[in-house]
Formats: sequence, C-alpha cells, structure tokens
Amino acid sequence: MDAFLISTGIVALAEIGDKTQLLALVLAAKFRKPMPIILGILVATLVNHGFAGALGAWIPALLAPETLRWVLGLSFLAMAVWMLIPDKLDEDDTRLLKLGVFGTTLVAFFLAEMGDKTQVATVALAAQYQDLVGVVAGTTLGMLIANVPAVLLGHRMADRLPVRLVHGIAAALFVLLGVATLAGLGDSLGL
Repeated sequence: MDAFLISTGIVALAEIGDKTQLLALVLAAKFRKPMPIILGILVATLVNHGFAGALGAWIPALLAPETLRWVLGLSFLAMAVWMLIPDKLDEDDTRLLKLGVFGTTLVAFFLAEMGDKTQVATVALAAQYQDLVGVVAGTTLGMLIANVPAVLLGHRMADRLPVRLVHGIAAALFVLLGVATLAGLGDSLGL
C-alpha cells in the first residue's frame, strides 16, 4: 500500500506543470472531447509506466543491495533537482495525427512520457519498492489526478496553480526519499 500511495502522491505533484499536463490542455482545447482524451491518457500511461515499472523491478536483480541503495538514493536526489527545472511543450508533442481524438492522445502521451520525469520516477519507485502493480497503479492514478482536471477545466486551471510551489513540494519529497534511502532508513520506514 505504501508503494501505491507514495507513487500516486509523487507523480500527481510531479505532473503539475509537466509537458504532458500541457499536452492535455492543448488536446482539450483542440478537440473539446474529454472522454477520449482521458481514456487515451489512461492507456498511454498504463503502457508506458508498465514498461518503466518492469524495468525498475528488474534492476534489483542486477545490482548488489548496497549498490542499489546508492543508485536509488542518488536517483531520487537527481529527480528532486529535475523537478525544479520547468518543462516546455514541443511542437512535435502537439502535432495532430489522423488517428482520431483517442489515437492522437494515446500516441502523443506515450511519446511525450518517454524519458519524462514521471517515467524515470516510475523506474526508481519500482526498483525501490519491488511492487510493480502498486507502483504502476499509483503512478497512473497520479497522472490522472493531475491531467483529468486539466482536460476538464482547460486553460482556466493552468493559470491558477502555483506550479513552482507544487514542484518544490515534489522536489522535497524526492529529497526525503533520497536521503532516507541513502541512510538505509528505507527498510525500517517501509520505503
């Protein structure tokens, strides 16, 4: 349950102001059909984070526990720094495909998530918790928590969110995870 809750919270915060949230806003404004967009986000995230989680679950088999602890701790600290760097939406991310609303959303979201903060976080969280289902379910829910309101409320919501503050909170959570992991506190805290 810890893996699910922490994954949900971290990704929901990390996604605020992320390029995929900006993509959700653009798709909502262009298509004005929220349900196919939301379903496209759901499927793209499940597939993308499923692969990322599987990679993260596989990593501990390759590394000694002490090495894994350092890799994960430093990865969480790097994610904290990365959270403080603003995202920009590339024009390639918004190019319309002839796949309809669902297909365009699915492809655009899947590609936009490649190498994105939330995908990298999914790898690290799956390696940390060794709970593939809990992490993927949590990161997917976190994506939906951040993106469904963006789709439903459009640009009105984007102007009112304190993105820097939300990213600062997410960065602080990654620092806490990184420090706890490096200090070896992860096992006693359920991390």
